[in-house]
Amino acid sequence: MLKILIVEDEIITATDLKETLEKYHYTVTGIARNFKEVKELLDVRIPDLVLIDIHLKNSPMGGVDVAAFLNSDYHIPFVFLTANADPHTYKEASLTHPAAYLLKPYRPKELAFQVDLAYRNFKENQSTHADPLSADSLFLPYERGHQRIQKKEVSMIEADGSYVNIYVQGRTLPYKFSMNIGYLMQFFATPSFFQVSRSYVVNLAHIERFDAAHIHLKGHKEKIPIPQNRKQEFLKQIAVVKTP
Repeated sequence: MLKILIVEDEIITATDLKETLEKYHYTVTGIARNFKEVKELLDVRIPDLVLIDIHLKNSPMGGVDVAAFLNSDYHIPFVFLTANADPHTYKEASLTHPAAYLLKPYRPKELAFQVDLAYRNFKENQSTHADPLSADSLFLPYERGHQRIQKKEVSMIEADGSYVNIYVQGRTLPYKFSMNIGYLMQFFATPSFFQVSRSYVVNLAHIERFDAAHIHLKGHKEKIPIPQNRKQEFLKQIAVVKTP
């Protein structure tokens, strides 16, 4: 089931898009009205595809700017949706290499099919190269070279401003990489990794114990706080035996 982020500042249109996508069994991860909200939602959850209105009236940065940001900081296909069919708008938008370009008013079934086709084509175009999204290990930029990180050995990822700290089993100090946690998380989008908060991602396989407020990882003295609004979601990810 595809997870889709909607970038649309007209609330009626956004709601209609959400209902249409859900009717065809897509999951809408959120609705962003401007560039700031796009960044905030991406920090919480990485979608499979982003649906972007080119003209965002109440945002200092338009849809094309959002697309450029996705190209530079993320590895996500996006589809433009616009009521403007003039050649200049199309040319400007095409330079960002969208997966599709749809005109309003859209037909619900056409939207659903184009979204599915755009995602499939994007994945097929990536299949000719090693895909970091599905690979067991990654080579991340590190000290003028690239450091290999085995995903299964990662116990925790910690946001540190514009950097991330990756803690690996058997290593005392973390690796520090110059990238944000929202960007990195798309490469760890597996059931093994759970984003506890904007600051922490944990490998569920490396949890030793947890209590009402914290997660304890194997080999780590640091306790990971569990926000109350993430507690129930966290409990769904692990097999908990309750007292009879």
